[in-house]
Formats: sequence, structure tokens, C-alpha cells
Amino acid sequence: MASPTCSLIVSTYNWPAALNLCLQSVAQQVVMPKEVLIADDGSGPETKDLIARFQKHFPVPLIHVWHPDNGFQRSMILNRTIAQTKEPYIVQVDGDIILHPNFIQDHLSIAAPGRFLAGGRINLSPEISQEVLEKQITQFGLIDIVKTSNLFNGLRSGFLRRVLADRYKLTGKNKYYVKGCNMSFWRKDLLAVNGYNENYVGWGPEDSEIAARLMNAGIRKKSLKMGGVQYHLHHTYVDTSRKAINEELLRTTIQTNITYCQKGVDQYLQK
Repeated sequence: MASPTCSLIVSTYNWPAALNLCLQSVAQQVVMPKEVLIADDGSGPETKDLIARFQKHFPVPLIHVWHPDNGFQRSMILNRTIAQTKEPYIVQVDGDIILHPNFIQDHLSIAAPGRFLAGGRINLSPEISQEVLEKQITQFGLIDIVKTSNLFNGLRSGFLRRVLADRYKLTGKNKYYVKGCNMSFWRKDLLAVNGYNENYVGWGPEDSEIAARLMNAGIRKKSLKMGGVQYHLHHTYVDTSRKAINEELLRTTIQTNITYCQKGVDQYLQK
């Protein structure tokens, strides 16, 4: 099967210095997405100006999807952005991530019907993150990866990627474990489960909840290991005051086999 064409979604909120490096790394991809959409959860004018500068010379269409800042509404802005994608496959990352040049290629290389992909990341320390931001670093070698605590998230092997895809972190406590900064899906599958659940307000496992609904609908999780390498810039974590409420939503989805959320992407689709 030929690799699909894809839209890349980059979610962001008020960290233009990180988004700058993220977009530089996107422009350096060996295989480019057909379009890049910034899912902006209410950032200020500095982010808008940064995106406008990139839009002048970016190698593919760069689309800024924004809504006003009304607290942490990541699920809503992702739905608004998913609704605007044009390609059959969607790769999703965060704006505080720097992508390996083969990141998109690795996702597309093992994309398969009836599956979605879940990858990992390398967490950069506060000290390394500061250096990366100051020196505008977007390329990392093995010597850099060795300094991190996630060495095996930085290695690439086509053979091992295929071997581990149907074996790594797929059962038990890891069954619904995903990181929204490194996922990919068929667009039609996202629409079938109605995208992200907008009952999630504030930080919470909204990515695991959409993964659970996809799995309830028969779309199986596939692990992206030994590929899809990305580097996460350190930052302080967001308000987790609604964590317990949001985790209860996830438990309900799993226990009652929910496949479709009532408040989702359908409200933004053209009728």
C-alpha cells in the first residue's frame, strides 16, 4: 500500500519561541505533509506574527486556526482544526516539540487501514531546553540523545519499527496510553467517533479518551517505536485542578464502551 498524504496539526498556546523551533523542524522534513495547521488555543499577537512570518516562505500551506483564550480548551481548538484538514491522514503534534527530519516519513511508513498510531518523545532537561532555545537547535545527534533519560525513544530502525508496531505497549495498563504530541489517525476514523470530547476543559487525558473511543469502535492502536522521533522542550505543567473529573470521563468511556462523543468535531464541519 502506498503511503497516504497527510495534514499535520500543531497545537500551541503562548510559547512562540518553542513554536518557532517546531515549525523550523517541520520545514526540514524529508517527506513533507501536504499542509500544516496550527491549532492555537488563544495565543497572543506574538504567536500570530510568528506564524505570519513563516507563512511567507513555508514550503506547504500553513494555516492558523485560532479562537479566543477562554482557559485550557485544547479539545475544542483541535476539533476546529480537524474540521479544516483536507488530507485523508492526520498527524498530530504539540508546538513545544522539535521533530526529527524523518518524523512524518516514519508515521506514514506504517500507517494502515483500521489503525491509529501512538508514538513517544524524548524529554529534554530544563538545562538542555534552555540551550536549545537560545541556540535555535533543531537537529540532534546520538551524543545529544545519550544525555537524556529516554534513549530508546531517539533510535530509528525500520525493521524494529515494524516488529514492535503490534507488540509494544498495547495491553494492560498501557492499553489506552497515548501522548497527544505524537499521534496519527485516518481523518474518516476521527470523524466517525466525532473527534475530541469537548467536555474536557482543563488538563486531562483527552488524548487517551479519544484513543479509547477509537478502540471501542474497532480502530486498533498501533505503536510507533524506533521511529517518529521527537524532542520535547521542558516547561512547567499546566493546572491539573480538573484532573480527577477528566479522568472519570475516561473511565466512563472505557467502562460503557462509548464510541461517539456528543460535543465534538461535527459542529464545525461544513454541512
